[in-house]
Amino acid sequence: MTTKRYLSDFIATDLDKKITLLSGPRQSGKTTLSKALPFTSMEYLNFDEVGQRRQIISKNWSRMADLLIFDELHKMTKWKSWIKGIYDTEGVRPRILVTGSARLDVFRKGSDSLAGRHFLYRMHPFSVAELRGIDHPEDALEGIMSRGGFPEPYLSKSEMDSKRWRMSHLDVILRQDLLDLEQVKNIVGVETLIELLANRVGSKISFRNLAQDLQVTPQTVQRWVLLLERLFVIFLVRPYSKNLARALLKEPKIYFYDTGRVSEAGGAKLENVVACALLKRANFLTDTQGSKCELYYLRDREKREVDFLTTKDNKLEFMVEVKTSDDQFSPSLRYFSERLTPTAAIQLVHKLGRSSSNKFGSVQNAASWLATLEA
Repeated sequence: MTTKRYLSDFIATDLDKKITLLSGPRQSGKTTLSKALPFTSMEYLNFDEVGQRRQIISKNWSRMADLLIFDELHKMTKWKSWIKGIYDTEGVRPRILVTGSARLDVFRKGSDSLAGRHFLYRMHPFSVAELRGIDHPEDALEGIMSRGGFPEPYLSKSEMDSKRWRMSHLDVILRQDLLDLEQVKNIVGVETLIELLANRVGSKISFRNLAQDLQVTPQTVQRWVLLLERLFVIFLVRPYSKNLARALLKEPKIYFYDTGRVSEAGGAKLENVVACALLKRANFLTDTQGSKCELYYLRDREKREVDFLTTKDNKLEFMVEVKTSDDQFSPSLRYFSERLTPTAAIQLVHKLGRSSSNKFGSVQNAASWLATLEA
């Protein structure tokens, strides 16, 4: 089965205007998307490959190609200045697409040498919404929960193949990508951290407690978490607060881009799938429309909590609670819905037979609702 990826048309259009950056988890489909773009001729150069690395450094490529793809270019020293020089002297003919398995959106902060010269896209694995028209929403949700949303394990339809893929996938990230990003001597410690986090999905994490388990300092744990976030292994969801500084001090929740890595088979996996879908939608709207979209969770001093809250251009949007079977409207969801008045308050239930609604919100089938999202 082949499927056109959700960012293809947007990227093809923007390539005519500026350098286009496409970042995302390793093996999420960036190279496949790039090579399938509707251009007659293209040249693909991967910085990880020695011969092609020499071509990149010596600027030895065809200027007659319709599209020039630089893969893993962020591993080049001072690559921002290098690609800026190409753009300033040669423009975007050939069109320039830069792909990478580490976060490239850091360009939006600080001294951004590519300011005004690039568009940024963040690619995610398959979601229920992206698979609509290909797989039934219920089948897509079950597949993502069991095998994850990365194309190869999802499309394999095999639990054994997905487990084998998962082992090699993490090995490459830790022993190649991580060392390219920063010298980390304690790879075993990072592997153990990933195992600990896989058992804490959906729960608030304490860097201090993790540090005690790993016998390292809390600062070391924070650094490892930041590196794993930059390499698209995990992402953090912080509590919503109108005071940003207060929110940053509170404990975050951590989720995996690869849902198949989550240890718990029930509620945590479902919650992780929803987290991935909401983050994918937020990044999609930001990257394609310029909207400021964020993902949070809700918790107050009385420990009332709702799993997720999305905002768009600083306005409250979806308030989402995730349940494996409970179709009774959550008291916490009702409480926050009354006081914060989001656009919608939704309780998602796995395999719910019949939806219902009240004046505070609605109870909906998780797969059906996820299929309605934009990406």
